[in-house]
Amino acid sequence: MNEQQLFIRIGSNIREMREERGMTQQDLAARCNMEKSNISRIEAGRTNLTARSAWKISQALGVKLGALFEVDF
Repeated sequence: MNEQQLFIRIGSNIREMREERGMTQQDLAARCNMEKSNISRIEAGRTNLTARSAWKISQALGVKLGALFEVDF
């Protein structure tokens, strides 16, 4: 797994958790005090997720921070 594949997998985890909760990207962005475009880039794996953003997202989704990063190598 390379760096880009890792970012894509983390973004996929976030998207799956968001959709399981019936939230839109806009809903998640509002709860995180972020722009929808930032959530879109994170979910697509087009950006390196910062620790602060990951923490905000985990809080908004009601999951442990580590859950965002569960990937198989």
